[in-house]
Amino acid sequence: MYRVVLIRHGQSMWNVENRFTGWTDVDLTTDGYGEARKAGKILKEQGFDFDYAYASVLKRCIRTLDIALDEMDRMWIPITKTWKLNERHYGALQGLNKQQTALKYGEEQVKEWRRSVSVSPPALDETDDRYVQDQDKYQRLGCTIPRTENLMDTSKRVLEYWNAEIKPVVSAGKRVLISAHGNTLRSLVMHLDQMSEADVMALNIPTGIPLVYELDEDLHPIGHFYLTADGSTYKHEEMTHVAPPSD
Repeated sequence: MYRVVLIRHGQSMWNVENRFTGWTDVDLTTDGYGEARKAGKILKEQGFDFDYAYASVLKRCIRTLDIALDEMDRMWIPITKTWKLNERHYGALQGLNKQQTALKYGEEQVKEWRRSVSVSPPALDETDDRYVQDQDKYQRLGCTIPRTENLMDTSKRVLEYWNAEIKPVVSAGKRVLISAHGNTLRSLVMHLDQMSEADVMALNIPTGIPLVYELDEDLHPIGHFYLTADGSTYKHEEMTHVAPPSD
């Protein structure tokens, strides 16, 4: 049996402000730092160890991973950062308050933009400061910044990276920790569990709580569970009461 541990970054500043974040590089809140430390402590106390770790190139994921590994005294393990694990790009919605956007466009329209698998938010204009500000960063990383994405767009790049880079490492028996985002993890979970579009729309991944996937020799899921401080484990449907909306 193989195990892969997924963790959504700790609470970010724009999570608290209820803003669409996407590729905007915001930091963790004080509570987010605490969530990351708690995650590392839980993993250590429950006997988890890792050979490799992966993160997006957004600081909320990098910080979460660094803090968790520090708690485990495992900051020395190899870490790979990739834009392919970045959050879904929310296009022209990035930076906007979700409640105010719902008042302007209607709750159903905003729900479709946020939760639908195939519907993209309005595209960001290439002259917009929100698009231009990170051009140098992503050019150096060999990435053209998307102007908008739906979940299927996000899933395509996440699964390309999973199949090409992470899956072979897991198949070789290495223990892997992935620090990513609500929608990139939804994409991976959708693939692993072969979820329907309706089920994916209802799926939320909580911040800062390790999600363990147990896989067979073909890397098909045997089961999954979230780890908590008291040793209890929960499945997705049992965590909806603590899972904030995806960012």
